Amino acid sequence: MITPPYLKKGDRIAIVSPARKITAAEVEPAIRMFRAWGLEVVEGEHLYASWSQFAGSDEQRSADLQQMLDDDSVRAIICSRGGYGTVRIIDRLDFTRFVQNPKWIIGYSDVTVLHSHIHRHFGIETLHAIMPVNFKEMCDANPSINTLRKALLGKELVYVLPADPHNRMGSAKGQLVGGNLSILYSLTNTSSDINTNGKILFLEDLDEYLYHIDRMMMNLRRSGKLEGLAGLIVGGMMQMHDNDEPYNKTVTEIISEAVEDYSYPVCFKFPAGHLDDNRALILGREVTLEVSDRVRLFF
Repeated sequence: MITPPYLKKGDRIAIVSPARKITAAEVEPAIRMFRAWGLEVVEGEHLYASWSQFAGSDEQRSADLQQMLDDDSVRAIICSRGGYGTVRIIDRLDFTRFVQNPKWIIGYSDVTVLHSHIHRHFGIETLHAIMPVNFKEMCDANPSINTLRKALLGKELVYVLPADPHNRMGSAKGQLVGGNLSILYSLTNTSSDINTNGKILFLEDLDEYLYHIDRMMMNLRRSGKLEGLAGLIVGGMMQMHDNDEPYNKTVTEIISEAVEDYSYPVCFKFPAGHLDDNRALILGREVTLEVSDRVRLFF
């Protein structure tokens, strides 16, 4: 895998909106924070555009992202928020200049489309991390913001966490891949689908029905994406729903059942995803996962 250059003071970071629309007031705290880090902020021309629920038309959103991919002076691109829409523009993008001059692509949730597409085709590391919509008035000491800063500056990332009783013990090394479960499910058998064999898969999701989670995990299992894993990390599985007729399984039980035939380590409740504590993850990086009386993840 290729690691994009780490940032230094004076570097340019671009903010674009490839999915749902956002307001200037929502982005302003992130702009202030990036400037406090000594970075120059570049805003996409259609950053605050609006068309239906999207941040402008497909043409506008793809044009902004394309411009930043092609601009060699931009050293990182952070997506303003998730929602839905990145999959509508992924096939419009030309990554030629990006491959020639790699830069950090940052975001989570719907941005999983970009993470997966880039990993499959170009072998360049990306950052699963907090986005401007989440900055609000959080300070630089907040783990979500602090770990993003450390990742962008090339500082060491090591996470040590308490054990969860549902974890499966063991240790593994492998390339970290994944992101939002619903997005990964939607990319199955497309040109943005990922190969998980020998890798450590990270999953998170929000606002899904429990039987939907089961359906998606069965898809991963039946498509072979779970069988050859080196390890599994489960992040936030937030605001799950049930029907009037209960599904009678928790998210943890659903996922545990889907991987019960395999022997690799499994970690639940990792602080990443749709959480206030959304730690930065370098996707594509070779990592070490140790699950015992505590969980340790080394980048």
